[in-house]
Amino acid sequence: MPVVKIKDRRQWTVDCRPLTQEKVTKILEILEKLHAVPTPKLNFETPFQLLIACILSAQCTDTLVNRITQNLFKKYPNPQDFLQLTQEALEKEIRSCNYYRTKARHILATCQILVEKFQGKVPQDRETLMQLPGVGRKCANVVLAFSMGAETIPVDTHVFRVANRLGLAKGRDPLETEEDLMKNLPKEKWVMAHPWLIDHGRRICKAQKPKCEICDLKAYCDYYAKTLKTG
Repeated sequence: MPVVKIKDRRQWTVDCRPLTQEKVTKILEILEKLHAVPTPKLNFETPFQLLIACILSAQCTDTLVNRITQNLFKKYPNPQDFLQLTQEALEKEIRSCNYYRTKARHILATCQILVEKFQGKVPQDRETLMQLPGVGRKCANVVLAFSMGAETIPVDTHVFRVANRLGLAKGRDPLETEEDLMKNLPKEKWVMAHPWLIDHGRRICKAQKPKCEICDLKAYCDYYAKTLKTG
């Protein structure tokens, strides 16, 4: 996961009202209502395909990754198929993706490890997944949550920003934010909170110029109360 650089801490986390269970429940209810039909996410059929899509998604939109993988996964559905490719050949397949050379190298190295050590299967624990080239904690959590049914909360830049602005977390980095969310949210909501917070960050709670004036959550938002409503 890329390091999150904070230029203005007020955009991320503020000391405001205490977090209550009532507030958590209300925020989750509103998020679910607003984002019950999420924006496009990564397309996949197997844990392996989601793993590859996650590696490709770094610094790249889900929409672009889905365009790449639509044909890529038809040709190469499993690790053994990818290992038939040279580095150069895979680069050509994913060329429209940012950092395609690095990602091609990571994908081929990951496939080699999966075949040699795991019989072509994707490991089912976070620590082992994070040892694969190109796989960070967020990517590992996404694979575990959405292809294996594990109860995790993947934290990307959107989740980090929105959760801290709302006051659902007060983390200084993605790991602290993940820990806060796991402590503050009901366990049965962990997985779905991820796409809800991402959608809210993309549509409303943007990094620059958040649309607070039209946000249904502003009555519960620490950022709004601290920096806008009172200022």
